[in-house]
Amino acid sequence: QVHLVESGGGLVQPGGSLRLSCAASGSIFSINSMGWYRQAPGKERELVAAITSAGTTNYADSVKGRFTISRDNAKNTVYLQMDSLKPEDTAVYYCNAFIFVLARGTQVYWGQGTQVTVSS
Repeated sequence: QVHLVESGGGLVQPGGSLRLSCAASGSIFSINSMGWYRQAPGKERELVAAITSAGTTNYADSVKGRFTISRDNAKNTVYLQMDSLKPEDTAVYYCNAFIFVLARGTQVYWGQGTQVTVSS
């Protein structure tokens, strides 16, 4: 069993900051890329940012310069630092990870989601 548990969501005013965390646990042999997605009401889930095991990052154009993804491989944890938040960043944020489990190979796992609301 592998679990991803997110934390750090909440309500913040425009221009504010939040830091999301996502910790993976369970029968993990290794973790490849990790990422954050978001889904706003009535919209499809979209990629926000991703990071490889080597630290190479990729961002959606809408968050470049405002969000920073990072990871702590020793803790199997990925972070998303969100600064200069805008109302259009309001969404449920999900983390995912490509995890290698012995006897199962590599599969993608998802967290349960955490709500981020940007409003005055």
